[in-house]
Formats: sequence, structure tokens, C-alpha cells
Amino acid sequence: MQSGIIEIIFLAMLAGFIGLRLYHVLGRRTGHERPVGEPYRPTGAELSRPAPHNGGREPDALLLPELPADIAPEVRPGIDEIRRADRSFNPESFIAGARGAYQMVLEAFWKGDASELADLVSDDLLESFKAAIDERKARGETLDNRLLEVDSVKIVDARMNGSMAEVTVQFDAEILAVTRNAAGDIVSGSATESVETHDIWTFSRHVTSPDPVWLLVGTDTAA
Repeated sequence: MQSGIIEIIFLAMLAGFIGLRLYHVLGRRTGHERPVGEPYRPTGAELSRPAPHNGGREPDALLLPELPADIAPEVRPGIDEIRRADRSFNPESFIAGARGAYQMVLEAFWKGDASELADLVSDDLLESFKAAIDERKARGETLDNRLLEVDSVKIVDARMNGSMAEVTVQFDAEILAVTRNAAGDIVSGSATESVETHDIWTFSRHVTSPDPVWLLVGTDTAA
């Protein structure tokens, strides 16, 4: 009995740590964020602010911290572009937060918890998730899935789209995927054999926003 209580306390502390880390890196929605893709319109003060003189050098190019060695060469220019627009952006911290977001989004979708998804994904993607959840409920099916392990998390693309920073991440994971009918019988998947997944997710954030919100705006699978 005592060991069970200790395990529950440990799991609660672990969940709290992941949630706090995710808040610091990916942020949370406040209801005042600009929709994804909405262009940023500078204020009059910003329009009148003189441009800095740097002798023709790329702005702050020499001041950017060294990127981790495992960042692919083709991704580095996009990451540097984001770092110049948002000096708080750190790819290592972002990857750690994205890993937590990956698990949270998957588990919320598997449970059919649209309210939890609303804090993590864009409005358009939320509607897609809701439609899939509704179809599943209409069939009387439930997902008994488990994320066993995330083998790899890496940034595969990064860019600025106007004032929106967009970072695409590949997650290589091992999942136990089981679909059950209303009677609890397995209709697809296996309760003993896991499957490998290779998901490509894109996160986006308005770099001028004071709220450090990164929302999931697109999902795909690697070929």
C-alpha cells in the first residue's frame, strides 16, 4: 500500500515537471494570440524607428551562440533566421519542449480530450482532431494506445514566414496501438506488438508576441 502511494506521488511530480517545462518552452494559449499566418503590422513608433547601422554585416550574425553539432547543415540558416527575430529561441530547449508536447497531444487525442488539445494546437488543426474524435465515437470505438518510447527528436526544417517562426520536427517513436469496439474487443492493432512511427509536426509562433506560445499547426508522416 505504501509503495503504491509513493509511486502515485512520483508520477504526479513527474507530470508536474513535464508540464512546467512545456510551459516555459512552448507556452500556453491566453486567447489573445494572433491566428497562425496573420501578418504583423508594425506600430507608428516601430515604423519611425531608425534602422541600425552595422557596416553591411548581417544583423547580429556574429553574436549568435554556436548551434549544437547535431543540427543538420541545411536547417541552420532557418534556425539562425528565427534566432535573429527571437533572441530567446534556443533549439535544444525547443526540442525538449516539443518532445513533451508530442506526448501530450497524442495522449489527449487518444483520450478524445478536445479541451486539452485546444491549448496545444491551432484552431484549424483542432477542428481536424475534433472531427476524427467524433467519427471514432460514432463508431463506438476507443483507442487503447501507449507511447512506449521516443527514439529521436530532430528539427528538419526552420524558417520565418513574415513574423511567424515555423519549426518542423521529426519524431521517431515506438507506440502500442490498439483500437477497441464498444464491447472492449480489439478490432485493430495489437496489445503486445508495438509499431514504429515517424511523425513530422510543424510548430508556429508569432515572434513579436510577449506570450511564448508555440502551437502545433501541421502534422504529417515521413515517407
